[in-house]
Amino acid sequence: MDTRINRPTPSDREVDWNKSKVLLSKTDKKGTILYANEDFIDVSGYDEFELVGQPHNIVRHPDMPKVIFKFLWDSIKSSENIHVIIKNMAKTGRYYWVVTDFKIIADTDGEIVGFFGTRKSVPNDIIVKFIEPLYKKLLQIEETSGIHASEEYLVGFLEERKKTYMEYVDHLIATGKDDKNKISKGLFSGLFDKNPSKK
Repeated sequence: MDTRINRPTPSDREVDWNKSKVLLSKTDKKGTILYANEDFIDVSGYDEFELVGQPHNIVRHPDMPKVIFKFLWDSIKSSENIHVIIKNMAKTGRYYWVVTDFKIIADTDGEIVGFFGTRKSVPNDIIVKFIEPLYKKLLQIEETSGIHASEEYLVGFLEERKKTYMEYVDHLIATGKDDKNKISKGLFSGLFDKNPSKK
């Protein structure tokens, strides 16, 4: 019997979900889903039996640049927990944005045996103002010049802000601002920002 799931066609509509909920999943080291909590199941639109045993990319949205997952796996291979902002796709084709914290599950010898993912909603204005434009640009670069060019752009983007990807995400969620100009202006940023003629 063929147990593969057909990929849905992406819809430009968001999943209507309770954004106070926390979506949990556990995977093996290859990313195969071993467990998903009820909230994850509800938002994804899949039945539990359709998720368990499937690769986690069953909910991956085609709008996601590959370089974000490369950053994710590079951190995991370095045994670092990481959180990333991800656009997922439900069974209906609708999308939902989450910030996902990946924790490494290791055995007694320190070998990675799996991952535990905790997902929370991301404020919509952060997605619209900062994340969507960045991801769209990364995706365009990947389609034109490949993932290496996309990675070089992202590295430069983060270097300009003097932040790692995780620090950038944390800063956006905490402040709702990119603050690129403040960083480049340094100590004088407060003075300049009070001047209405400066943008």
